[in-house]
Amino acid sequence: MTTPEAPDSSRPPKAPRRRRTGRWVMLTLAVLVVAGAGTGYWMYSQLDGNIKGVDLDKSLGDDRPAKLPTSGQNVLVLGSDSRAGANAGLDTGHVAGARSDTALVIHIPEGRKQAVAVSIPRDTLVTRPECVKDDGTKLPSANRVMFNSVYSAAGPACVVKTVEKMSGVRLDHFVEIDFAGFKGLVDAIGGVPVTVDRDIHDSSSGLDLAAGTHRLDGTQALQFVRTRHGIGDGSDLGRIGMQQKFLMALLAEIKKQDLLGSPTKAYAVADDLTTALTTDSQLASLTKLAEFSRSMNGVDTSTMETIMLPVRYDTQDPNRVVAAEPQAKQLWTALRSDGTIPESAKKSPARGGATP
Repeated sequence: MTTPEAPDSSRPPKAPRRRRTGRWVMLTLAVLVVAGAGTGYWMYSQLDGNIKGVDLDKSLGDDRPAKLPTSGQNVLVLGSDSRAGANAGLDTGHVAGARSDTALVIHIPEGRKQAVAVSIPRDTLVTRPECVKDDGTKLPSANRVMFNSVYSAAGPACVVKTVEKMSGVRLDHFVEIDFAGFKGLVDAIGGVPVTVDRDIHDSSSGLDLAAGTHRLDGTQALQFVRTRHGIGDGSDLGRIGMQQKFLMALLAEIKKQDLLGSPTKAYAVADDLTTALTTDSQLASLTKLAEFSRSMNGVDTSTMETIMLPVRYDTQDPNRVVAAEPQAKQLWTALRSDGTIPESAKKSPARGGATP
C-alpha cells in the first residue's frame, strides 16, 4: 500500500453488502475472561499488566455530549497501524507515526438485545476539534482533515473527541488494537481460512492471492485487511468490505477451534491480544473487562450488523469523502436516542469497490 494520503479512485461501482460483524468485540472480551479465570495469579497479573489505559475524563473534560437517556452504551473500537516497534516490519507502509486504520462505533442499545457497528471510512474529511496532546500541549482545531490523521496528530483521546463532535454521540468506552497484536492473534490460532472469488494482486500491501480458499497467516491477514488497490475501485470504501469479510472468517475459525473451551490456548491468544490492547481507564484491567463483558451477555450476536457511515464524494477533492446528509444525521440521531436506525440512513451515496 502507498501512504495513507494516497488518492483513492472516485469511480462508484456497486455498493458493498452489509455484513454482520462487530461480534469480535464481545468474543475478545470473553476470551480474556476465560483466560484470566483459568490461570494462576502470575499469569493473570501478566495479562492484566499488558493492558494500557487512557483517562478520557481527564483528557476530554466536561465538554462532551450528554450520556444516553437509557442504559445503552457506545464503544469506539480502533485498529491502529503504528509503524514503530513490532509493527515496523508488517508491510504497513512508510509513514512515520501511527494512524487509526479502522474505526467502529459499536452501539449497544438498552436491553442488550441487538447491537450495531458504524464503520467510519478513514478518508472521511472531518473537523478536528482542539485537543490536548500526550505531552500536555494544545493542538488547535482544523477543518477538512482526514479522519485517520487525527490519531497521529494527538492520540486516541482526540479521536474520541472528534467522533463525539461529528456525531453528538457520547462514547462510553474505547478499545484499540494495534496491528502487531492482530498478527499475533491470527498466528496463535494457526491462521484463518478466507475464500476470494477472483485473483488479488496488490503490490502496495504485498497481497498476492489466486481465486479460491487460502489459510492466511498473521502477515497475510494484515495484507488482506489493508489491501485496496487489488480489488474494486481501489478505494478505502472497498477495503471496509475486505475487513468485514476477514473478521467474519476470524470469528468462524475461533468458534470452530473452541478456544473458550481450551484455557491453555485461550491464554496464548489473550497474551498476544492484551499486549496490543489499549482501552479507556474504566476498562483497563481484566476484571473491568470481565464486568463489562458480563453486562453484554444479553446481546444477540447473530443479529449484530455493521454499516458504513453514509458518505459522499467531496466536491473539492473526489478522492476524499464527507458525511452525506441527511443520512448521517439520521444515523447519529438514532444512536443518540437509542432508537431504530432508518433504512435510509444505511445507504451511502459514495459506493466503494466490491468485496472479493
